[in-house]
Amino acid sequence: MTVFLVVIAVAAVGATAFFAVGRDWPSRSGSSAGEPRALPGLVEPTPSLPPVLLPEHPGAADVGRVRFSLGLRGYRMDQVDEVLDSLAAALAERDALIEALQDQDQGGR
Repeated sequence: MTVFLVVIAVAAVGATAFFAVGRDWPSRSGSSAGEPRALPGLVEPTPSLPPVLLPEHPGAADVGRVRFSLGLRGYRMDQVDEVLDSLAAALAERDALIEALQDQDQGGR
């Protein structure tokens, strides 16, 4: 009797999972063989922001303007913000040092 109940429970869970996920049969989707099919309920992400681009020689202000698109599975925003803040500070420090050295070099001539 216990084995029968276990088999019934497994079949019920399997049927529930089958119907919850759904099947995208080629005759219903119209896609040809070999092409990936989208799962029902999941839509392709649409970019809400332009691509993340930095200039060839980014400055601290460039890093401050970077914005990432949100995704279902992505990076933790607090970690990304912390790294970007650290990078912006390092770039600002580097730019200030370069400017000070250039001023010192021009003043010595």
